[in-house]
Amino acid sequence: MTYRVCFVCTGNICRSPMAESVFRARVTEAGLEDRVEVDSAGTGGWHEGEPADPRTVSVLEEHGYDSDHIVRQFEPSWFSRLDLVIALDAGHLKALRRLAPTEEDARKVRLLRSYDPAADDDLDVPDPYYGRRDSFEECLEMVQAASAGLLAAVREQLGGRAA
Repeated sequence: MTYRVCFVCTGNICRSPMAESVFRARVTEAGLEDRVEVDSAGTGGWHEGEPADPRTVSVLEEHGYDSDHIVRQFEPSWFSRLDLVIALDAGHLKALRRLAPTEEDARKVRLLRSYDPAADDDLDVPDPYYGRRDSFEECLEMVQAASAGLLAAVREQLGGRAA
């Protein structure tokens, strides 16, 4: 059985493609690429069909991550095939839980930084879109910090599933 994770931010051009790339790399490093599927989407469709923001691509590539990405909008029908929906900030969390067709689907939505023990109460990954390049670097650092905890949680879930 494949475990499916989808990262969601506003436009799917900065934070969620960054999280998707970083987490996919962690999944591959852990040898779980045959058991875990990773993708991303946006709560809105403003940039649908476009590539990720060039600043996102640049930061990912400079840190050795894949940056091949095409923007898409999250669809409520996806909940039925997803195991975990990772929101990048509290606004996304609320929007996704409102979109969830069932209570069970709403429980699949989590904040990314909730997997980072050093995050304390500040669980939002700030939107770097209107910031400078260092905002994208900070975003990447937050995503990387949360990825280890997320990977541990996914491994735990996989422990109860047949391969």
